[in-house]
Amino acid sequence: MITFGNWRKSSYSGEGDGNECVEIAHTPTHIAVRDSKAPARATLTFPAAAFAPFVEALKEGQAPTPG
Repeated sequence: MITFGNWRKSSYSGEGDGNECVEIAHTPTHIAVRDSKAPARATLTFPAAAFAPFVEALKEGQAPTPG
């Protein structure tokens, strides 16, 4: 089991509605993403090498596919 300790809010979180956003945490091998409004709920965990392509696909409006 991987334990994530230092969660930080996305840099895109701003004032108002943006204050409730996603948080990320990482270890040397994995990156996790969770909803800052419901941190006890499900967490998405990615191998570190897969996270950057996932984010790029989101930026481009593409639906990432499992690989």
